Amino acid sequence: MYKRQYLTDAQIERARALAGPGVEVEQGVVTYYVGHRSGRPAGVAYFDAHRVRTKAEAAMVVVTPDGRVERVDVLKFMEPPEYRAPERWVAQLEGRELDDALSTDGGIRNLAGATLTARALTNATRRVLALHAVIAPLGSP
Repeated sequence: MYKRQYLTDAQIERARALAGPGVEVEQGVVTYYVGHRSGRPAGVAYFDAHRVRTKAEAAMVVVTPDGRVERVDVLKFMEPPEYRAPERWVAQLEGRELDDALSTDGGIRNLAGATLTARALTNATRRVLALHAVIAPLGSP
């Protein structure tokens, strides 16, 4: 079941600050899905649509109850196929939390020939984690 959170201007500003420089946070409405396992929250899924270079990419980012990335799945990628991030590269986002290491200038390896893809997907992950921290759908991590 999905849930929806309407953000105040202050919450949007807080999410922008958490996401960091260069990461756009514009939406005032956040839709998310809480998954349960054995009757307890197991994680929260968010969908993020953004532009890579000139075309769209959409990803699902699942966040664990403690605020870490459980998985990232690229659902739509409209740029040329050779610019798509390989699953092995995407896997390096798993287990990450919102810190300085979650950056292509930090602990995330860049993609030779697909720098914009790497940056777009890393920024999408940062945006999701920032919004997750602001709305706290499962309470404070």
